[in-house]
Amino acid sequence: MKMTEENNDGNSTITMEDVQSLIKKKDTIEEQIKAYYDVLEDQEVGMEGPLVDAEGFPRADVNVYQIRTTRHSISCLQNDHKAIMVEIEEALHRLHALEKAKREQDQAESQTESMEQEVTLPSPFARVDAVSQGSPACQAGLRISDEIIAFGSINTGNFQNLQNIASVVQHSEGKPLNVTVIRNGQKTQMGLTPQRWSGRGLLGCNIVPIHR
Repeated sequence: MKMTEENNDGNSTITMEDVQSLIKKKDTIEEQIKAYYDVLEDQEVGMEGPLVDAEGFPRADVNVYQIRTTRHSISCLQNDHKAIMVEIEEALHRLHALEKAKREQDQAESQTESMEQEVTLPSPFARVDAVSQGSPACQAGLRISDEIIAFGSINTGNFQNLQNIASVVQHSEGKPLNVTVIRNGQKTQMGLTPQRWSGRGLLGCNIVPIHR
């Protein structure tokens, strides 16, 4: 079975292909054992049937040499079968251990990435506290409790009051605006196009400032 060394401690990786290769070998051994048992069945002696007659002479009604050779082959193959079953069990244990370790590593990396992102995210300057169904804001994917860190040309550094956002909206009717929010600790970007709709205003949402 092909193995790939991971480090100098002797640990090696194993793949599902390796396990499937072992299972294929097991199946081949089982087929060979069955074929040899068919030979014994044809001779009507099995693994334990006597090969000598009542007087102690080799039986003349069976092929004694073939039976002895077949029985020996079966014994060897049964030992091989036991060994391959142990290999398969060990390989499955190692494969599951590697998969578990990879899942834990992926989770740890995801948590680290999330923490790093939280640290580097700019402070929001406004929050969405209402979104009307069917409105431009709703269609863009804006949600209640989204914290805004960028709204078109407005960002944390230049935001002064909600009039800044209102001015950008009025001058951008029919034009998509890049909006970036913090949602569940993650940065989310979307395109919001201010436009007339069946409700009030050009957005269909209510935005309130966040006082730091």
